[in-house]
Parts: sequence; structure tokens; C-alpha cells
Amino acid sequence: MKIPTIHLLPAKEKAIKRGHPWVFSGALDKHSVKPGEWAELCDHNGRFLALGFVEPGSIAFKIAAREIFTPEELIRFRIEKAIEFRRKAGLLNKKENEIIRLFFAEGDGLPGLVVDAYGKHCVVQFHSRAVFFYRHLIAEILADQGFPNVFSKSKESLHDKGIEDSYLLGGKQEDVFLENGLKFKVDWELGQKTGFFIDQRENRRLLGTMSEGKKVLNAFSYTGGFSIYALAGGASEVVSLDSSAKAIALANENASINGFESKHSGIIQDAFEYLKDMPTDFDVVVLDPPAFAKSQRVTHNAVQAYKRINSMAMEKMTAGSQLLSFSCSQHISRELFTSTLRAAAIDCGRSVRLVQHLQQPVDHPSNLVHPEGEYLKGLWLQVD
Repeated sequence: MKIPTIHLLPAKEKAIKRGHPWVFSGALDKHSVKPGEWAELCDHNGRFLALGFVEPGSIAFKIAAREIFTPEELIRFRIEKAIEFRRKAGLLNKKENEIIRLFFAEGDGLPGLVVDAYGKHCVVQFHSRAVFFYRHLIAEILADQGFPNVFSKSKESLHDKGIEDSYLLGGKQEDVFLENGLKFKVDWELGQKTGFFIDQRENRRLLGTMSEGKKVLNAFSYTGGFSIYALAGGASEVVSLDSSAKAIALANENASINGFESKHSGIIQDAFEYLKDMPTDFDVVVLDPPAFAKSQRVTHNAVQAYKRINSMAMEKMTAGSQLLSFSCSQHISRELFTSTLRAAAIDCGRSVRLVQHLQQPVDHPSNLVHPEGEYLKGLWLQVD
């Protein structure tokens, strides 16, 4: 298959030569390549710059390589390198940890592809049709790497009701997996994203170290990831709070299979409503909401929402208590998130100390010139 060529307009090479993987529509000359098709990107004089694919919208081209490859060669190379990186980082083949992000889009050099591993199962999310086209090749590569069960969950991520989420290879063999020795039941077929929020693994571990003898609130708990770590760390009581009955049912089940059901309670309620009359005896509070800013145009509203929930929590927390607060909104920078929580502290009149900045773990790498990939921001705060 011959790969078509797209040209940049004059004087539009600067950002690309710096290494950023996105090209905006205003930098491209007129072309006939359709969204979802691969192409070679050249400067206005015809010199090769990159291999990538066309996307709809303002981010009109995503770069996958700056060398000459076929798409098939590139996909295999990128996946094998990503798995090798995680193996060298000590993340693979650990009996106590079976839950790993194997591939992270731009951070691993191929936009549009996310792969999470649960034991010998892989859940693949495609965010680009150009990569989705090679889904069967990707499944074969993952099987070659020791993951024989591959589930494609891309109906929502590709915004296409005509796509069915389905197994590309194998099927579900089990649904309970270990993360740092703790058991979690994962529903990747019907759950959010790929079934579990792997990016909070190290922050969950941190929570466990500060929970002994403490009463802990895990707001926006989903299936109770933070809750189980708090209980394993010796918390006296943990409350999981989520508006989803299905999520709370799974959080309760995760507490039970780890032997912590007597110290765990699940509450099905909107977090904003709960925080209005939150009990004042929590020693540790976790606020891990979904992305409030899914596009740049709603950033202001998102900032107000982050400010509101944090102010409500700070206002009612006991003196000397700990707050772990997060944003997974790509459009909210670390600096903006920090200043938002600063404003929340001022609004509620509490003295709040910044203990530590928190972030995504090593299996969620980001390209240094693509700060958009560093999406998870967190603050460990002490409320005095």
C-alpha cells in the first residue's frame, strides 16, 4: 500500500522539529488524505519529516515516527520497545503485581494506542482509526509477548456506535488480579476505561502508609482502589463514596475478598452533595474525581468545580488531617491545579501545608516536549 504525502505550509516546521507529536490544521497545506489514513509528512519543499496519520479536528496530524517505516513495522517496533522498557523497569513478571499499563500512546511513541494488562489479559483502547485498522496485528504482537487474551474496548473512545467491544484473541479466564499484593476484581468489559485506574498505583501505596488507625474517606471511589490500600495500611474505618451503585458494589466486593469488609462501608451518593454535610471526624480524605475539563473551552468551569470540592472538604477536616487531591484533566496544568487548591484553602479559611506533589507512575511515561501526556496531577496536603 502506497502511503500518501502531506505537506506543511512554509515556516511551519519549528514545533515539529522540536519533537512535538501533534500538528495543527493551520500548519498543513491542502490535501485529500482522509481522517484515519496514514501519511508521510513533508516540509513545503518536499523533504520527509515524519510518518503519522490524519485526524479530524484541529489536531489534524499525529506523528508516530521521524524515520521511514511502514505502519506495520512501526507498530511492532513501538509495542516491543514499550514492553521491554517495562520489563527493565521491573514491572513485569511480578507475582504480587499483575496490573500494568503496557502501552501509553504518545508516551510510548504511538498516539492513539493504550494497552492495559491484567495478568495474561490485555485490554486495548484505540483513540485513532488509523491505529484501530491494525487491531488484529496488535493483538498478534501482544500474544507473542505473552498476553494471549486481548479485548478491544474502543466503542466509546472512537465515538462510534457501529464498533463492538470484543475479544480479538482468547477470552476472559479470570477477573481477580493482584496489585502490590492486594486483590482487585476488574470488569474491563462493562467498567469505566479499561476497568481499573492503573495510574494511581503508587499514590494508593502512599495512602496505605498514612492510614494506620485513621478514618478515611475515599470520594469518587469507583471500585475502591484507594480504599483497599487504606484498609491494608491499618485504617480503623474507610468510607467509599461514589454516585454509581455498580461501582460501590464492586468496592464492597473488593473489600470482602481482601478480608476488610468489617471496616469498610460504601455510600452511593453524589460527592458534591455528600461533602456539603460531610462528617468532621475524617483523618484522611482522598478526592479523585473524573476529568472535569475534557476540553479547553470548559477549563474555567472545571477550575471552579475543583475549587468547590476541595474547599468543602478542607472546611470540615480535622486539624492535622491529610488530603490527597487529584486532577486527571489534561487541560488543567500542574500550576493551575496548585493555584486552584490554594484558592480553596483561602476561601475556607484553613491553614494548609503542601507536603508533596503527586503524579502518574513509571508505566505512564510522557514525552518531555508533549506536556499534555502528563495529565495526572496530585497534591498531598496537610490541613491544620
